[in-house]
Amino acid sequence: MTAATHSTLFPQAPDSADAVLEGLDPEQREVATALHGPVCVLAGAGTGKTRAITHRIAYGVRAGILQPSSVLAVTFTNRAAGEMRGRLRQLGAAGVQARTFHSAALRQLQYFWPKAIGGSMPRLVDRKIQLVADAAAACHIRLDRNELRDVTAEIEWSKVTQTVPADYALATAKAGRDAPRDPAETAQIYNVYEDLKRDRSVIDFEDVLLLTVGILQDRHDIADQVRSQYQHFVVDEYQDVSPLQQRLLELWLGNRDNLCVVGDASQTIYSFTGATPDHLLDFRTRHPGATVVKLVRDYRSTPQVVHLANGLLAQARGRAADHRLELISQRDPGPEPVYTEYTDEPAEAEGAARRIRELMDAGVPASEIAILFRTNSQSEIYEQALADAGVSYQLRGAERFFDRPEVRKAGIALRGAARFGGNDSLLDDAVDLPSQVRAVLSGEGWTTEPPAGSGAVRERWESLAALVNLAQDFAAAKPGATLADLVAELDERANAQHAPTVQGVTLASLHSAKGLEWDVVFLVGVAEGMMPITYAKTDEQIEEERRLLYVGVTRARRHLHVSWALTRAPGGRPNRRPSRFLDGLRPGSTATVGRPAAGGSGGVERGFTSRPDAVPRRAQRTPARCRVCGRTLTDAGEMKLMRCEDCPSDMDEGLYERLREWRGVQARLSGQPDFCIFTDRTLMAIAEAEPTSPVELSRISGVLKRKLDRYGADVLAICAGQEPGDGVDGE
Repeated sequence: MTAATHSTLFPQAPDSADAVLEGLDPEQREVATALHGPVCVLAGAGTGKTRAITHRIAYGVRAGILQPSSVLAVTFTNRAAGEMRGRLRQLGAAGVQARTFHSAALRQLQYFWPKAIGGSMPRLVDRKIQLVADAAAACHIRLDRNELRDVTAEIEWSKVTQTVPADYALATAKAGRDAPRDPAETAQIYNVYEDLKRDRSVIDFEDVLLLTVGILQDRHDIADQVRSQYQHFVVDEYQDVSPLQQRLLELWLGNRDNLCVVGDASQTIYSFTGATPDHLLDFRTRHPGATVVKLVRDYRSTPQVVHLANGLLAQARGRAADHRLELISQRDPGPEPVYTEYTDEPAEAEGAARRIRELMDAGVPASEIAILFRTNSQSEIYEQALADAGVSYQLRGAERFFDRPEVRKAGIALRGAARFGGNDSLLDDAVDLPSQVRAVLSGEGWTTEPPAGSGAVRERWESLAALVNLAQDFAAAKPGATLADLVAELDERANAQHAPTVQGVTLASLHSAKGLEWDVVFLVGVAEGMMPITYAKTDEQIEEERRLLYVGVTRARRHLHVSWALTRAPGGRPNRRPSRFLDGLRPGSTATVGRPAAGGSGGVERGFTSRPDAVPRRAQRTPARCRVCGRTLTDAGEMKLMRCEDCPSDMDEGLYERLREWRGVQARLSGQPDFCIFTDRTLMAIAEAEPTSPVELSRISGVLKRKLDRYGADVLAICAGQEPGDGVDGE
C-alpha cells in the first residue's frame, strides 16, 4: 500500500487548503493547484492520478475558488465514482458531484424531460438483450444466448459511435471491426430494435446519452441552465471516452475551458467498445493554451516491474506509443520478474498453483495474489490446479467454467449420449472417446476450426474446445475410458470447484483486471497466438494487445511471474513460442531497438500566450440547421438531408428513381445489400443537391472518399442526365 495509490484515512479533514497539498509530489501539486483553464494530466500506471485530481478538487473547494455544487467529476465505473466521493469527503470537500457519464446524463434527462419533451420519461431498460431477441425474432433470425450478446454489443458500439442502422455495415468496415455475423443481418436487427423501443416507449442505456445530447443541442435554454449549474469539469480515464461521451462533454462545457482531463494512452484497451485515445492525444490541439502535467513517479511497482513495463512500450508503434510515458519507480528494489517456460498447459497451471501455495505458506495473503490470462476460456485449467493444491480462489469478470451456459448444456448432451448413445446415429462412426465427444459437441456448436472474430461466439467455441481437449487428455491418461467415465470425471471436477470461496486468489482476464493491483501477479499463457491473440491482425490490433500486456504487468506491486507453454497437452508437439512482446526483455531473447519515450519525464508544459486574454480557444462546432426553416437538427437522417423531415423537399423525383435503379444494379454486381452502396437518405440528399462536380458531391454526408472514388463518376453522370459507366470498378 502506498500513499500515492491508496486513499489516506484522515481522522479528520485537513484544517486548511494548504494542508490538502501536504504529501503530494511536485507534479501532483501542480495538478492540484492548476485550477484555471484547460488542464491535461498524462498519468502513467501507479502514479497516483486519483490522489492528484481529488486533492485538486478539494484544494479548490477549501481555498474558496470552487463551489462544491458547481463541480462535476466524471469517471467510468460506479466503483471509481464512489471511491472519488469518499476521498473528497475525507478531504473536506463533500457536496461535489462524482458520477459516471451515464449517471450524470440520466439525472439531467429525468429533470429536463417534462420541460423539453413533455410527459413522463420512457422506462429505462436495464438489460436490452430480451429486446434484441424480440427484434431478431421479428426478422425471422434465430440467435442463441451467445449470439444475442454479440449482436447486443454491436448495437451498443454503433450507438456510442453515433452510427445509425443504415450505416452500420460501412462503419464496421471502415473501423476494421471483426463483425461477429453478417453486417446486413445485424443492421436489420438493429433497425427493428430501434422500432420496438419506440413502440414500447422504452429507452436503453445508450439512449440516455443520445437523448441528453439531443436536448442540449436543441434547447439552448436548457443547455444554459446546465452550464450555470456546473462551472468546472474533471474527467478521469479520458483515454476511454467514446465519440458520444465526448460530444456530451462538449455540450456541458459550451464555450468555456474549465476542464481537467486525466488519462494514459498506453492503457487504451477498450477500442472494441468505441473508446478512443484520440480525444486525449488531441487535447493540446483543441486547447492550445492548456497546461499539461505528466505524472511518471510510479508508487505502485518495484523498479524491476517498472523496467519491464517500460521495456514493453519501448518497442511499441503507433500514435499512442508516440506519447508513452517513461515510469520511474519510487519503491525499494524487489525481485526480478520470473520467466518460466513449461512443456504444456497443465504443467504451467500446476507450476503456478505450486508457487502460489509456497507464497501463501510464507505468509502472503491469498487476496494479494492474482492469475491473469487473455481469455476467460483459460480459467478452467487454473481453477482445477488451484483446487487440487487446496487454494481458494475467486473469479472476477467471468462465470466459473462449469457454470457457463454452453458448458452446462454440453454436459447434459454428453450425459444423454453416455446413457442412450447406442441409439444415436451421430456416434455410429465414433471409434474412441475423443471422437465420441467431438461428435456430441458438434451438435452444440463445436467445429474443427475456430470462428473468426473475438465475440461471444468465439468464447463459446473455446469453452467447448476445452471439453474436447479434456476428453483427449482423459482418454490418453485412461485407455479404455468410456463416455460415462468422462461424465463422472466432469461431475467430480464441477463439484470440487463449486465450493464457496470468499477470500482467495483472484482469477481474472486482463481486461477485467484494469484498475486493480496485487502484491503478486502471475501472467500466464504469454505465448504467440494468445498474446497477441490469433485474431489480432492489423497493426492497431497488435498494438492494443501489447498495451493489454502492459496493463497486466503494471498490476503487480512486487512479484511478477510470466509464463508460457510450448504445447497445449502433454506429449504434444512443442510448436509454440513465447510472445513476441517479450523479445529482448526475457533472458536469452534478442532485443528490439526501442525508441525514447516522446512523453519523456514528468513535468509541466504550460500553454504559451502573450497575455491572459490571448489564450486560443477551440472553435465551437456550429450546430446543423435546417436549410428550409432554420431549426437545429439532431437526427442523423435529417442532418444528412440538411432539412427537417417535415419540411418541403425540392428533390428531383425522377433523378432519385434513376439513382435507385443504378444502386440496385451495383448491389447485384457486388453482392452487397443496396444500403451498402448508398442509403436512401444519401440518394435523397444527392437528388436534392444535384451536384455537378466531385467537390460538390463530396460535401454530401454519406459520400466518403472511398465511395466518391468508386461511384462518383457514375453518380455525376446520372445527375447530368447521362448514362453511367457499365459495371463496377474493381478494388
